[in-house]
Amino acid sequence: MRVWVRELAVAMAVGVLIGGGPAVHAAPNDAEIAHAETADAGPSRETARAPASAPAPATVATLAPAGFESADAVLRWMAGYRGRPEPTRLPAAIATLSAAGALAIPERAGLPVGFLAGVLAAQPTRADKLVTALDRLPPRDSWVIVRAIAYSGHPDWKGLLARTAARLPAQRAAIEGYVQDRLPVLDRLAMDDPPSGWSRLRAWLPFAAEAVSPPALEVRPEVLDTLWGVYFATGDAAPLRRIVALLPWWRERDDLRRLTVGCMARFTLVANATRDPALLALLREEATRQPAADAADLRDALAAAESDDLARVRTESLAAIQALERKTRDRNRPDRSKTLEPSPNGDRPAAALRRPRAEPDTFTAAAGAPVDR
Repeated sequence: MRVWVRELAVAMAVGVLIGGGPAVHAAPNDAEIAHAETADAGPSRETARAPASAPAPATVATLAPAGFESADAVLRWMAGYRGRPEPTRLPAAIATLSAAGALAIPERAGLPVGFLAGVLAAQPTRADKLVTALDRLPPRDSWVIVRAIAYSGHPDWKGLLARTAARLPAQRAAIEGYVQDRLPVLDRLAMDDPPSGWSRLRAWLPFAAEAVSPPALEVRPEVLDTLWGVYFATGDAAPLRRIVALLPWWRERDDLRRLTVGCMARFTLVANATRDPALLALLREEATRQPAADAADLRDALAAAESDDLARVRTESLAAIQALERKTRDRNRPDRSKTLEPSPNGDRPAAALRRPRAEPDTFTAAAGAPVDR
């Protein structure tokens, strides 16, 4: 079982970009973990001083593409992008992340995938040119292009994938999977809604054909990162609504994955809204749209952001995850009375019961630190 408590501790320590969401994933080493668990929120002091957004120009910037000195510089650019869109710099940004190794592990690259998807959605007439400019990515990272196109919601995203297939032979299977609706996309999340009455009835009718529909995307930490990436690129409320819909998961007490995602959604919303007035305004508006019974968690997050009470959110989240981990360990602990065997003399166990060795800790910055190697 993954050790979610320390994973979330790293995420909460370094996992927020000012004015946006989680930073690019990175697998921290021991020294980075020790630092992260005592650091303030924010990927760096320089990032913390970066403005949430710059004044929006009348038209999209048309400056020549400029390179980036590091992945951290890319993150700062992403944080302010929605205030000053510069799509011509996108290929250089993705190339910098690739060179830094930030795209090597799909589970830790949700933010750049979402950001690229958001830019393609916001620039539908320029999408083909932007994708073509990404052809220089090494084959090992070309999956980012394919997934971003599929997640973009571009009006012709399947056609865009088909036109890209010849240039990305290593991704042909993935492209076919998305085009044929065999792979899940971002606009269909598995939120575990209860089945409809017809769905329950159909299970009892052998002659009722199962409706064919695209698979739903399981909501994991990288999906949360992806939604933040889309928000970075667009400033749109739609990805925020998906994140807000995950807030009730922080009250989950039986499913560790759902609880962790819910805690991360709550923490990143509060941390970013504390620093970004535009985001705070969007969340306030969303709270007025929700039914009173469904808005309690969002109102609580807003209250924490308005009072800068991120410490409480962090403490409550870690306590909830630790409690569920203890509950899970107790539930899975073997019953000693059923596993002890009598000795040949019948007076004591033949051998002492050994507790199974725990799996090693696995660490991911689920909303982690910027990569700057």
